[in-house]
Amino acid sequence: MLEVGCGKGELARALADAGWDVLAIDPAAPDGPIFRRLKLEDVDEPESFDAVVAARSLHHVTDLEAALDRIRTLLRPGGVLVLDEFAWDRLEGSTADWFHGQQRALAAAGRLPDAPATLEECCRDWADEHVGLHGYESMRAALDERFSERFFEWLPYLYRYLDGVVGETLERTLIEADAIQATGFRYVGVR
Repeated sequence: MLEVGCGKGELARALADAGWDVLAIDPAAPDGPIFRRLKLEDVDEPESFDAVVAARSLHHVTDLEAALDRIRTLLRPGGVLVLDEFAWDRLEGSTADWFHGQQRALAAAGRLPDAPATLEECCRDWADEHVGLHGYESMRAALDERFSERFFEWLPYLYRYLDGVVGETLERTLIEADAIQATGFRYVGVR
């Protein structure tokens, strides 16, 4: 299994402890036998992988199409791509309004350092923070060109931006009630 963008290596270590043969890559990967400080385009393994896992990393790559082509090449036929991703561009309407309200409430309670004064400022700051990152539609189109979808689900994600003070359960409840839209997603595709 190949993990792309392993960060501090928690997932890679858990997969290795569960018995998987893991190679975890990241330009800032930790030390250890399963880790390599590499970018995806620099992976040069002689054998194909059964699975590639990427958790919140593909929206950051510069050339999404080249990255997905490389992943497809590294996967054996029938191999699986598992993504846990972020659709930053879905922060709009009632979702943006809820997020801004949560920021303001947490800032007023001293749980966040500050919050944008207006919804417009919140949306502008959000867009500025995510400029250059791939949005959902571009990621989905690139995935659909290269992989056959086996599983897809929308997930809570904004609670991470609220320092864990606002829980995943609350966000999930609001998504399920169609009060806000999800900004996280899980995708499984097959080569």
